[in-house]
Amino acid sequence: MVDSYKYKIGVSGAEVIGHCQNDAAKKAREIGKQIALHNGVVITGACFGLPHEAVIGAKKAGGITIGVSPAISEEKHKQDYNFPIENYDLIFYTGYGFAARDVWLMRMSDAVIFICGRIGTLNEFTICFEDNRLMGVLEGTGGTADEIKRIIKIANKGPGRIIYEKDPKKLVEKICKEIDKEKQSLRITNKLRIYE
Repeated sequence: MVDSYKYKIGVSGAEVIGHCQNDAAKKAREIGKQIALHNGVVITGACFGLPHEAVIGAKKAGGITIGVSPAISEEKHKQDYNFPIENYDLIFYTGYGFAARDVWLMRMSDAVIFICGRIGTLNEFTICFEDNRLMGVLEGTGGTADEIKRIIKIANKGPGRIIYEKDPKKLVEKICKEIDKEKQSLRITNKLRIYE
């Protein structure tokens, strides 16, 4: 039953992984596995690469996976984008291309984890940052993820709500704890409003 899942965690990362660290795919699978083991749902942009590795890891651990496609249909998803459908429990076909798809993906998630990445990952990161969303950065995977601290410093807009970690298991644990804190705070706030 879907409502028994506690966390909706997005995974953002490189579709093409040649520039990533050699163990980035293995770490992405571990991220997916850990999300599943923590009673979470993995949400990705329904593409190949590191997000799909997380999907595979989640499915092997018995988890639920959701894709958010830039395409308007399954046919277009496969033909126009050459994206996978296997290992997904559900794919939303937005029909809005990459930019709008990225907004949907980021806003559907309680938190988003960034692994390696290129320009699309940077776009997803900036959406999360501007929305003040909770983020996790898997350091030591290369690409965009390993530049985020520098980007934050250059941007000069504050630290954001970012958890940095090199270990996939520890990163998912920290993200889940932070989501729990936020949900508890929201419950308390809502109870206080009832009594006003």
